[in-house]
Amino acid sequence: MSRLRIEHRTGYRYDNSVTLSYNEARMTPLTDSQQVVLESSLTVSPSSAVVSNYRDYWGTRVTAFDMQTAHDFLEVTSLTTVEVHRSQRIPAAEETADWDVLRSDPVLDDYADWLPQTRLSEPGEEVLRSVRGLTDGLPPHEAGHALMAWLKAEMQYVPGVTGVQSNAEEVWNHRKGVCQDLAHLGIGALRGLGIPARYVSGYLHPKPDAGIGEAVTGESHAWLEWWDGEWRSWDPTNAGPISDLHVSVARGRDYRDVSPLKGILSGGGRSELKVQVEVTRLA
Repeated sequence: MSRLRIEHRTGYRYDNSVTLSYNEARMTPLTDSQQVVLESSLTVSPSSAVVSNYRDYWGTRVTAFDMQTAHDFLEVTSLTTVEVHRSQRIPAAEETADWDVLRSDPVLDDYADWLPQTRLSEPGEEVLRSVRGLTDGLPPHEAGHALMAWLKAEMQYVPGVTGVQSNAEEVWNHRKGVCQDLAHLGIGALRGLGIPARYVSGYLHPKPDAGIGEAVTGESHAWLEWWDGEWRSWDPTNAGPISDLHVSVARGRDYRDVSPLKGILSGGGRSELKVQVEVTRLA
């Protein structure tokens, strides 16, 4: 178990005045079976913003706000204390679904959101041929782990090679990328086999040996989940299951469903994005 305090600040400075903007922030962690949000707040500056809250189609907590007065900066600050208690268990063979179950009408219907490729997850025919050969004869649970081992062997974590709009096929061609790229490629490979898969955004405490009360500079993180009878969480960047140091914020088909801050505006000219994440272990 871990108890973490996460402060996430993100925002823009504009060259010219913005006269109007409509925005959505997905920066508040989830409460689910493996983590509990103890305290949370989200503030918007300038304070003239009109704020509302809702849960989107995927279950993510969304803060929506509009700014209808002139402003030359925008800052959103999320402060959350969350308790994480994950357990890792190797399932028995009879506890996992076989291919007949994954291809059955009820599963195809229940997991219809997580099976089609998206523009960002489409891995290309070369990847699909490779993973089909790699997993031939394996049941879905073993196929998922074989894909994760393949991803670890084939890909390098290298910032600066890709961008937020890079899709899985482009990432594969580079054989390099960051956490969201590795997640998109893994998701595309899983979906290519007919295994439901989804994108998860959140935070990872980057320093496991940090002392209690020590504030550490962190960043947003991404990983994936696949379904083979139940959902399995995996962090391709760190080549292992997620831990008590991972905090989930949002799930979706790909990054576009879960981006921390997005919106539309009138005016502004050029802008500068600033992001700061600080993680403190409390227990």
